[in-house]
Amino acid sequence: MTESPHRTGTSHDLILVTGAAGNLGRAVVDRLVARGARVRCLDRHPVDERPGVEPVVGDLTDPAVLRTALSGVDAVLLVWPLLDAAPARAVLPELVRAAPRVVYLSSSAIDDDRARQTDPIVQVHADVEALLVDAGLRPVVLRSETMASNVRGWAAQLRAGDVVAGPDIARTAVVDERDVADAALAVLLADRFGRGPHVLTGPEVLSRADQVAQLGAALGRRLRFEPVRTDLARSRMLADGRPEALVEALIAASEHRLESARTTGSVEHLTGHPARTFAQWAADHAAEFH
Repeated sequence: MTESPHRTGTSHDLILVTGAAGNLGRAVVDRLVARGARVRCLDRHPVDERPGVEPVVGDLTDPAVLRTALSGVDAVLLVWPLLDAAPARAVLPELVRAAPRVVYLSSSAIDDDRARQTDPIVQVHADVEALLVDAGLRPVVLRSETMASNVRGWAAQLRAGDVVAGPDIARTAVVDERDVADAALAVLLADRFGRGPHVLTGPEVLSRADQVAQLGAALGRRLRFEPVRTDLARSRMLADGRPEALVEALIAASEHRLESARTTGSVEHLTGHPARTFAQWAADHAAEFH
C-alpha cells in the first residue's frame, strides 16, 4: 500500500479542505485557521478570502483541478459531493500521486457485514471508502451520524407555523456538526488516532418527533412533527427544486435506513470533550428559526 511521507501532522502542514463552502467545510477551515495551519480550500463555489486561506475554485471530480489543489498538500479532508462513487476512479490517481494523509467523511450507517447497504447515500460512502483503500491510500475514516444542522431545512415551515411535516426516519444519535468539525481537526493535525473507522455520534438517540420537541423547547414553542406519505414527501421536495436523484435517494433513506440505538465515545476520544446534545445545538441556533 502507498504510505504517505507526512506522518506526524502539525499546525504548519498545508491542509486541503474539499467542500469548503459547505457548513462542515467552513467550520473545519475556521478551526484550522485558528490553530495556525495553512489551508487550501477546494469548492465549486468561491469561499471568503482571508489570511491563511488559499482558495481553489473548481470541481473535485476534475483530475486537473484536483492535481492543482493537491500540490504541496500534507493532508486532505475529503467530502465526496456526488450520489455516485464511480467518478472517484478518475481522480484517485491524483491522490495516490500526491500521497497526502486522507481523512474521509463517511456515514455511520455503513454496515461492514452487508454486501449492499440500505440506501443509495450509504452505498456511495461505502463504495468511496472501498475505492480509497483499494488504491492504497490508507484513509482515516470518520463515519458521522446524521448531523444536527440538517434541521435547518425546517426553518421555512417553522416561520409559517408550529408543525414540521416530512418523511419520518429511523431514530439515530444525531451529532452536532461542530463535534464532527472538531474531530476532523484533530485527525487532520495529528496522525495518532489510527485509521478507524471512527463513528461519530451524539450522546442520545432521537426520533424526528424528539428533535422537533427539543427545538420547540429552545424556541419556547409547542412544536410537533407530522409524518407525511412518501409520495407527498417526494412531490414536495421536487417542487422545492431539489434534484430528482437526490430526492429519490432521500426517500430511499427514509424508507430503508435502519434504526440505530448506538452511541459512541469517539467524539470525546478524538477531541477531548464530550459530544454535545441536540438540545444544546437547538439552544445555540434558536435565532435561525425566528
